[in-house]
Parts: sequence; structure tokens; C-alpha cells
Amino acid sequence: MASQNSFDIVSQVDLQEVKNAIGQCMKEIRQRFDFKGSKSEITLDEKLGEIVLLSDDAYKLNSVIDILKTRLIKRQVSLQSLKFEKVDEAMGGTVRQKVQLQQGIPPEQAKAIGKSLRDAKLKVQAQIQGDQVRVLSKSRDELQSAITHLQAQNFQIALQFINYR
Repeated sequence: MASQNSFDIVSQVDLQEVKNAIGQCMKEIRQRFDFKGSKSEITLDEKLGEIVLLSDDAYKLNSVIDILKTRLIKRQVSLQSLKFEKVDEAMGGTVRQKVQLQQGIPPEQAKAIGKSLRDAKLKVQAQIQGDQVRVLSKSRDELQSAITHLQAQNFQIALQFINYR
């Protein structure tokens, strides 16, 4: 048996689920009566990790956002992994809004996770490894306690716990 047990804390978005949600949104937008003749559109830029929302006016843009959020929730994509930017004026009298997809844990959040584990006085060690945090302990029970403690906290990002060994 291993002397050290561990798990990794990550913040990842399943892009395939996001693509499926966007496809469902576009299908609903094309079928809805209140969007007939509008220029409402949702696109995903995988390289930049962002969703671009385009609509005729702010009211319809808010409706598009609601539809997108509903579809993402149904596909079990956390809304905490979305960062909405400000609404911009686009060509042709339309409005555009970009939504950044949060991939990885930012350094300040990783430090906050480590501090939270230290403050909880659990017998675990947290190591920041790039955009993820590895938690080590000799006891699996301590790791379970750490997971429970972190799930109760609100770090403003979606956390997943993987590679539990």
C-alpha cells in the first residue's frame, strides 16, 4: 500500500457538453416565436475558450443568456465556470457579449484553497501544480474530510476532485 494518498483539485469545463448545449440553444432560438427574424446567435471559439453571444438588443440578449444557462445546467456544466464580460455594440445595430470559460485554477484561488485546508487543521498537504492543486495525506479519511471541507466552501470557481488514490 502506498505511504501517501492523494487527489487533484481541478477546474475544467467539458467542451463537448458546451458544444451540445450551444447546439440545443440554437435549435430552440430558431424555433421560438419571439426570435423570428432576429439575428440571435451563439458561437464557441475553442482556441480562445470563449462563447460569443450576438442578438438584436439587450432584451433578446438576456433571453439568449437565460436559454444558454438553462441548457448548460441540464448538461451539468457549472455556471461558476463562466465569466460574463460587458455587453458591446456590434455591427448592424446588434449587441454582443463574450463569455470566458474558466479552465484551470488561477494562482490566487489555488493559494486560497491551500490556506483553507491549513486553517481547517486537517493533516493534509496542498501543492500547487500549475493550474491544479494536489492534496496529499497518509490517511484516506483525512482526504475525504478535505474534500468535504472544500465542497462546503465557495471559491467562486467550479471545482472537481480527480485522481483519488
